Amino acid sequence: MALAAALSSAGCSTRANAELQPAQASFAERASAQATDIKARPRKDGGFTVNGRLEGDHFAMAVPARWNGKVLVFAHGYSAPGSSIAVSEDPADKDPSGGLMKGAYAQGFAIAHSDFDKAGIGVESAVENTLRLRAFLGRMGVSEAYVAGGSMGGNIVMAIIETRPDAFNGALSGCGLVDNWTDEVGLLIDLRALYAYYTRGTPYALPGNVDLNRSALSPIAPNAIGALNEPFRLLQMKRIADPIAALFKAARKTPDGREAQIINKIASITGVTPEPASLIVPIMTVALGMDDMNATFGGGVYDSSTKVYASPLLSAEEAAALNRDIGRVSATPSAVAYADRWRRSTGRFSVPLVAIHNRIDSLVPYSQFEGLIRKTEAAGNADRLLAITVPEITMPLTGTGLEGLAHCGFTPGQLGAAFDALQAWTTTGRRPTPAMPIAAQAR
Repeated sequence: MALAAALSSAGCSTRANAELQPAQASFAERASAQATDIKARPRKDGGFTVNGRLEGDHFAMAVPARWNGKVLVFAHGYSAPGSSIAVSEDPADKDPSGGLMKGAYAQGFAIAHSDFDKAGIGVESAVENTLRLRAFLGRMGVSEAYVAGGSMGGNIVMAIIETRPDAFNGALSGCGLVDNWTDEVGLLIDLRALYAYYTRGTPYALPGNVDLNRSALSPIAPNAIGALNEPFRLLQMKRIADPIAALFKAARKTPDGREAQIINKIASITGVTPEPASLIVPIMTVALGMDDMNATFGGGVYDSSTKVYASPLLSAEEAAALNRDIGRVSATPSAVAYADRWRRSTGRFSVPLVAIHNRIDSLVPYSQFEGLIRKTEAAGNADRLLAITVPEITMPLTGTGLEGLAHCGFTPGQLGAAFDALQAWTTTGRRPTPAMPIAAQAR
């Protein structure tokens, strides 16, 4: 806290916008002894940023002018294979958390994040790099730190608090994959398989490889041409999204037609909501990411070889034909074991955990949230989990002309309320009942 006080008083100087204050420069000098490539820059608000590398991996943090001595460390979610792994150099400016980090910074928290070793599925390296960042912060004198993550970042949070209960004072998961990978990957594969079955030979069929064990399209530009990677990936995403969007547009024109029946059958079999994002987002994720998933896990983690697909919307003949002809996949035991390590949650953790989830999410289903709740109750650990459900929201689906249910559809106010609840809990030792703001529809 003495360091925080020194930095806080230094931040009052009028020179803050021109150069680092003495205490800030001292912090940067000390950081240089603990990490490499340290670069510290002043912020216009009197705070400063620190960027550097820990064993080669980039990290960034923003420290407010009136720092309270505490830190919020954030683990980001899934990104398509081939995406840049670089994190924002100023997380208070370009916030990857949907407003959580900016809100914490405004409260006096330093905020920090680290890149992962790879895009796509990256839980193992993310846990290692996030804990390495926490260790660095500890060497810099930070004694109180919180960890938060969204989507895949929620899975990272679970792995950290269940395996390293000493690292953080409390944790926050938003829209997190907080139960297990097998169910999530299985849902994505089932959606792709069912979509392929029902659109075979139609204008709505997906492009590319039809083998469910492979990506339909590569999200990585040929010969890994760096400058072209991002536009190439966006083009491949559009190629997957366009036929699905066209199916929904046709269904809206003819509500009782073939297209609407296809959508309703897929939704009925899988349990997803029959709306655009709940097909486009998961199918796009697996159609561009299957190769990375299998490479990372070391094989398949989901087995549909004997699964019986059923729906009250199907006649006996239709169900028989579907189960005879649909594409299927098999699991590799070693891959399942790896996915369970990184990470099938156990519900056993010893720090307060606040988890927030939309009642309907287009990518990570509410069943992941329910699974965590069941596990903590079975482990006799329910008093360490505060589970918050907020209503779903819709938002435009870029490039499709459609709207759909959001993945991680939270407002900054809702995330802030969840973080406030976590702070109150760790301060008082009593689990609070937060008042959650109602989300407005995203536009």
